[in-house]
Amino acid sequence: MTESPIGVFDSGIGGLSVLQSLQAALPAEHFVYWADSGHAPYGEKSDLFVRQRSLTIADHLIKQHHIKALVVACNTATAAAIHELRVQHPHLILIGVEPALKPALQLSQTGHIGVIGTRGTLISDKFHRLLASLQDQAHFTVQPCNGLALAIEQSTHQATAAQATQRITELLQDYTRAMGEFGPAPGQMDTLVLGCTHYVFAEHALRELLGPQIHLVSTGEPVARQTRRLLEAATMLRNGPGPHTLSARIRLMTNGDLTSLQAAAQRWLGLPHAACHRADNHV
Repeated sequence: MTESPIGVFDSGIGGLSVLQSLQAALPAEHFVYWADSGHAPYGEKSDLFVRQRSLTIADHLIKQHHIKALVVACNTATAAAIHELRVQHPHLILIGVEPALKPALQLSQTGHIGVIGTRGTLISDKFHRLLASLQDQAHFTVQPCNGLALAIEQSTHQATAAQATQRITELLQDYTRAMGEFGPAPGQMDTLVLGCTHYVFAEHALRELLGPQIHLVSTGEPVARQTRRLLEAATMLRNGPGPHTLSARIRLMTNGDLTSLQAAAQRWLGLPHAACHRADNHV
């Protein structure tokens, strides 16, 4: 199992932000990434649908790619399916993601933290339990961002890139304005949690809106550290020399538009088009 790859999946390209952190923290490991773009975005679909997709993808990665660990690189899928995945695959190393509220507490000086995410994540029982456990430590302003993950997906399509980029800016303006005041003064939000892995790819637009003094907190690095810890504990960490190139150890698949995944992989991971493949249409 040491030589087996680590599986990673998301509703689309958002999980590439987690994959960035994973490949940096685990340079000798091989990865298989599944972008379920044919069914994106998850955040505006039912829990039942997301759970079924998550279980189907996990089964495929286990049976066809013999993964030794699975990273659910999607907040919505983690909230909807991580429990069922653990029940069905008790011997598989499983790592989910959740909005990084705890790391945000360590950064905030005003004690007022903003959280943006998909509707599916922010209405989930899992998120509400996390939020309730921290309510006495800070004030949280929570904002669902319908349409934002989809716009980020569409920004990688050549035909819709310009329009989608404009849409991202407009959505961020509307949602951050609805949340209240950002800044370092008492009562203002000085920290913003990016509660969807897609949103990392909108950081530049957020910086332009909110300024450099606002902390933007995502989940990639904590997830990578946890993955490494669990592999070490199970003596499954690959310790040999890693491949000479990223494309030799990372295989990306999508059941959506292949050219969009290729553009995203090249833009954010520096991967060649050859690293991206069409997924099995039956999955």
